[in-house]
Amino acid sequence: MTSYADVAQSVISGDEDLVKEQVNSLLAAGESPLKIIDEGLIAGMNVVGVRFKAGDMYVPEVLMSARSMSTGVEIVKPLIAVADMKVKVKVVLGTVKGDLHDIGKNLVRIMMESSGLEVIDVGIDISPEKFMDAIREHNPDVLAMSALLTTTMANMKSTIDVLVEEGLRDKVKVIVGGAPVSQEFADTIGADGFAADAASASDLCKALVAK
Repeated sequence: MTSYADVAQSVISGDEDLVKEQVNSLLAAGESPLKIIDEGLIAGMNVVGVRFKAGDMYVPEVLMSARSMSTGVEIVKPLIAVADMKVKVKVVLGTVKGDLHDIGKNLVRIMMESSGLEVIDVGIDISPEKFMDAIREHNPDVLAMSALLTTTMANMKSTIDVLVEEGLRDKVKVIVGGAPVSQEFADTIGADGFAADAASASDLCKALVAK
């Protein structure tokens, strides 16, 4: 019989068809939809996160794993009562104004969602004002900003400055990331944290909200 570990392994392998088959098999056997997500799909993606962080998996493989996990979640989701879906952390995620890079941001979103976080991805080239609109609308726990250019990093500071001006800074934790960004830079602009890679970003959000 199919086990949760089998599902996790298929997610790690990025085998979408097998995930579909195994998830349906577990459902047919009367297994709990939430357990299939937690102990099968998310457990597999957690391993992917660790391997990606260690340099043992690369972006194309991570994307295949993420697609497999999403396929499994889509099958199971209609069977879960909304009350059972315990989203503990909500994140507004975007690439700052002037920066059109989205591969890193998309990878962060995948890793966050696969860790059980709710992500509102506002896209690329996002002005401080647009970030404020998203924060007011969605009331997130965390604002996550990405930049891939040294020239656009300053817009992270501009966004934090506007957060302060608008009286929203105390309502949300701010994390930053991207190739040129460092912990030192994060400290300088008054961010709450810095994530060096997509897998770290999820852990950082959970740690900040748990404080």
